[in-house]
Amino acid sequence: MPAYAVIGGQWGDEGKGKVVDYLARNAHVVARYSGGNNAGHTVINDQGEFKLHLVPAGIFWPHTTCVIGNGVVVDPSALMSELAGLRERGVDASRLQVSPRAHVIMPYHVALDQLEEKARGAGAIGTTGRGIGPAYMDKASRLGIRIADLLDGATLPGRLENVLRQKNRLITGGYGGKPFELEEVLATCATWAGQLRPYVKPVDETLATALTDGKSVLLEGAQGTLLDVDHGTYPYVTSSSPTVGGAIIGLGISPKAIAGITGIYKAYTTRVGAGPMPTELTNGIGDLIRQRAWEYGTTTGRARRCGWFDAVAARYSATLNGFTSAILTRLDVLDGIKPLRICTAYELDGKRTASFPDTDELARCTPVYEEHPGWDQSTAGLTRWQDLPKGAQRYVDRLAELIGAPIAVISTGPKREETIELAKVIP
Repeated sequence: MPAYAVIGGQWGDEGKGKVVDYLARNAHVVARYSGGNNAGHTVINDQGEFKLHLVPAGIFWPHTTCVIGNGVVVDPSALMSELAGLRERGVDASRLQVSPRAHVIMPYHVALDQLEEKARGAGAIGTTGRGIGPAYMDKASRLGIRIADLLDGATLPGRLENVLRQKNRLITGGYGGKPFELEEVLATCATWAGQLRPYVKPVDETLATALTDGKSVLLEGAQGTLLDVDHGTYPYVTSSSPTVGGAIIGLGISPKAIAGITGIYKAYTTRVGAGPMPTELTNGIGDLIRQRAWEYGTTTGRARRCGWFDAVAARYSATLNGFTSAILTRLDVLDGIKPLRICTAYELDGKRTASFPDTDELARCTPVYEEHPGWDQSTAGLTRWQDLPKGAQRYVDRLAELIGAPIAVISTGPKREETIELAKVIP
């Protein structure tokens, strides 16, 4: 029963879109398991450049079935807009399936997300303002509206009336916002139900059948391990579990079904929003990396914070998820930057540690670096290991050693073919 998980090993934005699109050529099913339209995956292939937020990046291969699992929170308007954009550009999106158990991002979730973030002031977390957190809060509080509820017009009005009563008290009394009218929200839900109905399928059965039949299933993560709500740099995290545990829960598959777990890492480190980042570069090198790699969020457009590769954080992610292999992206961004540095430990309160600490301690950490000479030649677009400069090969080998997992794929550019494949992630 071969399922293969692809998981961000850093603070997200590692290039999962390109990687999933590349790997999906060998997959029968590509399944998204967590997050919402706060995620952004950029894919460049023969059909052009695409920015995806909810639709799995396997949608461009005609042989793949793409599914959105129960662990995802879905903004129907965002999903329909994304599907319309794909259809306009000749991409067949009819193979998409959406779990009826997935929770819906309601209009009041978006309002609350933005009002709450504004109220935090200087302590703002840096959310995307798309209602992700409030939707997951309602899921845990058993106040959520699922896609199945949208399709059941008989029970929705009563449930929604009770929820709106509570939400409007909070919106108006707590934040001075504008209340939502029941009839308007119900009308929106009716529109969504009509649009979503053709795509709603028993995703758990689709996955179970594929696995039983021995078909390859690629599990697509969103965000990264260090943004996991349980294991990341809390509270500067997302509201779901991007780790391998989230894949099991967010799709309803058995742990025994997973044959491989691959971590994706940039050749350096980035993060968006607030929170500690020990290797952050606030100098000209950080600016050079940002501009050369165009490190701006696919979803928000916000500038990403850039820094040297943090091997302490990388090893933590690898251990937490049990990575059986790793994928390295954006190696070409480091061409000509000399010397390169890798953080191999932290100094915390006068003591050296190779362990990844909790958030408050991480904020007090200073990085311990080892230097590498770098390389002068261009690696952009290379497709063979032997063509990499020796300095790049040594850098890659050292990262694999520090991560604790063999590097199976190296991305040398944004296009599908700009890839060095050292080992099969999906046999």
